[in-house]
Amino acid sequence: MGQAPAATGDRRVVIRDAAAELFAAKGVAATTVREIADAVGILSGSLYHHFTSKQAIVEEILTDYFDDLQKSYTEVLAQQATPADRLRNLVRASLATVHRHPYAAEIYQGDYGYLQSLPHFDYLKGVASLVQRAWLDVINDGVATGDFRHDVDPRVFYRLMRDAVWLSVRWYRPRGAYPVARFADDAADIFLHGFSARPS
Repeated sequence: MGQAPAATGDRRVVIRDAAAELFAAKGVAATTVREIADAVGILSGSLYHHFTSKQAIVEEILTDYFDDLQKSYTEVLAQQATPADRLRNLVRASLATVHRHPYAAEIYQGDYGYLQSLPHFDYLKGVASLVQRAWLDVINDGVATGDFRHDVDPRVFYRLMRDAVWLSVRWYRPRGAYPVARFADDAADIFLHGFSARPS
């Protein structure tokens, strides 16, 4: 007997996952509907039975990623912890979310400017603002309590951490000897305590 055809929901997930990989590798603008359809072995026209457009696929990929990130951040910010511990946990939450959604993270980082020019993606500025606010609130708390330095602009420190954390999706690959949790702790330690082996 032949294999039963995939359920509509299953096929939708397959299409979305294949598209995510292509978008991350080539960029959203450069990826065609035909390439996505070819990747999953269907005709281009059949793809529209599952998604109304290429943009709809991108939106679903990013929505899953942002929902997961927001949930993780909400849990971290609700903790009764020191600013340093909350900052460390933001790093952990961010990298764990990237690990769960690597293609979405790459799409967001690589295509942010392009996506902002499209209809339905104006919400990206709001997402970026919420992420920035979460980090800056924790950093400013640490400055106010004396846990963090006051002679470095919190926005500069945030941007350094932001790029180190988010852009790591382009080079870091989790492996058994160096899992995401250890990478997160190493990154947080470097930002919180530096890399020098000598006391300052």
